[in-house]
Amino acid sequence: MAVNGIWSGDYATKRTFTSCADAACLAFTGREGADGDFDCGECISSEWPATYEGRSFRGAKIEGLLLNTRMVQGIFDDRNPETRSKWAYPDTRQWDAERNTQEFLAAMPEWKRHGVLSFTLNLQGGSPEGYSKLQPWDTGAIEADGSLRKGYLQRLQKILNRADQLGMAPILGIFYFGQDQKLRDEVAVKKAVRGTVEWVLRGGYRNVLLEVNNECNVKAYDHEILKPARVHELIEMAKGITRQRQRLLVGTSYGGDAIPEESVARVSDFLLIHGNGVKEPARIEQMVRETRDVRGYRGQPVLFNEDDHFDFDRPMNNMWAALKSYCSWGYFDPGASDYRDGYQCPPVNWGINTERKKAFFGFAREVSGAG
Repeated sequence: MAVNGIWSGDYATKRTFTSCADAACLAFTGREGADGDFDCGECISSEWPATYEGRSFRGAKIEGLLLNTRMVQGIFDDRNPETRSKWAYPDTRQWDAERNTQEFLAAMPEWKRHGVLSFTLNLQGGSPEGYSKLQPWDTGAIEADGSLRKGYLQRLQKILNRADQLGMAPILGIFYFGQDQKLRDEVAVKKAVRGTVEWVLRGGYRNVLLEVNNECNVKAYDHEILKPARVHELIEMAKGITRQRQRLLVGTSYGGDAIPEESVARVSDFLLIHGNGVKEPARIEQMVRETRDVRGYRGQPVLFNEDDHFDFDRPMNNMWAALKSYCSWGYFDPGASDYRDGYQCPPVNWGINTERKKAFFGFAREVSGAG
């Protein structure tokens, strides 16, 4: 749930982070006025405590933020026989999508124990090479006509169920550049959005935040409706899909060092920005200020859900620059397809098993006061 930049939820019960479709009560913790602005109101209750309730760190407020990690390959598979072998496990010399998800599920409680309450998944994954121009693999959960592939949804269901049990709020992305061209046309894109939202709502999941597409401003996108000038149409479409007066909270993300545009700020429930390519923590702070100054901004939470900078042992780093600006931050560690490093290049070791991972999760635990 989100109001005035604050996340809250009931972590003892399943299915949190929601908003009523008629806007009479936005995310249980505030009311939405006629002008669409967020105003704290009589809905606030101890029944729905803010995240990290009462927590401050180094004099900065942490309560209401959402520490997160980029874990987009949780339901990964590759239907291209020419590239599938690239992701083989070292012990079996074969790729195994079910094993990948089972190991993801096994790791989730430890992430939560360190105070990480959210992680980003994506139906089309992310580059399994971390950074790549050519993407010949076929890694997505979406068919050419926009329908959703059953096996991916079955794996996703397991992850969302476990997140509910743990009191975590996943960020679920739909589209990824380098894979969106596999959809036939705009009709298929819209079908995929509708199908995803309806599937999540049918499952009763109210702990899911929807990211229409990863880095909408990246030029690699083929479909115009996934680009900055029109992506707000899909955000509004997703927000308009309801079930039992419930809808999802919806937004989209921008690439490293980019600031959301007015059309997106006006319709999004939260604003996602990325710190890739941002070497100076001072620029992270500036990005937060600039995002909040965008015309159309009305107090929504601002989140980094991807940043490939670390230095967690230093007094100032990108993560701390965001947090002290009262902005949530997300760890992106691509790795090297070696079943050891990182969280994006399969086969992934989803544990906290390297010095870099330990540094992030250790700092997250310190910041959040978890454990």
